[in-house]
Amino acid sequence: MTEAPVLPESWNKPDKTDWLQSIPMLFVHVWAVWAVFHTGLHTHLLLWGLGSYYLRMVGVTLGHHRYFSHRTFKTSRPMQFLIAFWAESSMQKGVLWWASHHRWHHKYSDTELDVHSPSRRGFWYSQIGWIMSKRYAGTEFERVKDLARYPELRWLDDHYLFPPLFIGALIWVFAGFDAFLWGGIISTVALWHGTFTINSLSHVFGARPYQTPDTSRNNFLLALITCGEGWHNNHHFYQSTANQGWRWYQLDVSYYIIKLFQMLGLVWDVRTPPQHIREAGQKWEPLPTGEAALAAAQLGAEPEVAK
Repeated sequence: MTEAPVLPESWNKPDKTDWLQSIPMLFVHVWAVWAVFHTGLHTHLLLWGLGSYYLRMVGVTLGHHRYFSHRTFKTSRPMQFLIAFWAESSMQKGVLWWASHHRWHHKYSDTELDVHSPSRRGFWYSQIGWIMSKRYAGTEFERVKDLARYPELRWLDDHYLFPPLFIGALIWVFAGFDAFLWGGIISTVALWHGTFTINSLSHVFGARPYQTPDTSRNNFLLALITCGEGWHNNHHFYQSTANQGWRWYQLDVSYYIIKLFQMLGLVWDVRTPPQHIREAGQKWEPLPTGEAALAAAQLGAEPEVAK
């Protein structure tokens, strides 16, 4: 008989939209819409928006997801802090909060215990509704013991607004208010929803070359807007790899950045899927139990970083 999971204390809170808690997020959405009409569409502003979007999207995918949630490569302690700062510039709370909820999602993907399953709660909830609930507002430190032992990461988790506000202020001071609106406000809203499509749309639309117990799918368009996260079925099949695009034609910009960092000596021990894992989809074979256990165990593996 399977032992019932120990639910976090926050799960005792009502699982419904907390409109008061959600005011800041809703305000930024309204501000973004106003900003488009206020500035109009100009090439240099669009470049500010796109540049900020993709730069911070790599921070989310490389940092929040592939490093802090899945430990798919190793790095030094100073670089770990810089990656955390970069990831938090996305205004998606702290790295400990992000990783703690994402690890839970993988453990219970598309079950009643999943925090954002579209098959269980629908598109709206999986896209943004779950973030607007008090149930998931706190960081579950028990899930991220490997990360929580670093005081600088705990500080960033507590002060998660500092990185985006600091960067936004720099843009405003050196490039002007309109550049701040596109590089800070409009791009942030786009970044939120671009990221959240992996929770929602990548479990609904796309191909399933690998047999997984969830509804994860591969989608080129989502990979394009999320720097490689759209190869979601690959990722759910074998989650402990730094690359999510496993074929030459599967665009994975975040992995290319990781490889660049590896060449520069900034990261090392970059994990990639073994050949038999990549080929398993051709025969529609489930992941062997031992391999699945190993991939899952690496979610909370102790980091090996410089002191």
